[in-house]
Amino acid sequence: MPFFTAGMLITAGVSVYQGVPFKNFWTQFCGSVDAMRRSIETLNASPDIHLPALEYGQYQPILVPLQNWVDFGSQHWAKEMGTARLHLTQQANTQPLSNDEPANVPLTRCALLDAALRKCFNSEPPIPIDNNVRQKKKDEADADTHGIEVSWDYAADGKTPTMLHYTMVCPYRSPADANM
Repeated sequence: MPFFTAGMLITAGVSVYQGVPFKNFWTQFCGSVDAMRRSIETLNASPDIHLPALEYGQYQPILVPLQNWVDFGSQHWAKEMGTARLHLTQQANTQPLSNDEPANVPLTRCALLDAALRKCFNSEPPIPIDNNVRQKKKDEADADTHGIEVSWDYAADGKTPTMLHYTMVCPYRSPADANM
């Protein structure tokens, strides 16, 4: 049976990381230029990551060790993140990375997410990240797989990114799945 904790729905050991508490938790690390600078300092001090090669899923447990965010589903992080990467790697992409790189069209949706995050962490100034999570509806296309929505805010020139907005779209989980 599903239950709620810290703004997340836990269903049969599968976490849907949605809600204000989870969003606020990660905003303190990536939601502003200053927060990004602090996070970059932490990441640069770690031997477990190389920012020019950063991928979705690598930086989160370095910024906050998994044992420090159990209330936000860290015990399911590896499984959920790995499944998302598998699903997104199987989806072709036609969206350019950003307005300032219109010819950069990563081959897969996973590659788009990775490239967008690398752009944020490797730009000067760093680009803040607004991350969101939602669950697909039962009748939504490809309801059984992850998806990703990526968009940017831009400076007045219409080309310089000032904020990345990405939404991890999780597969639909029926109430019956919760009892399995």
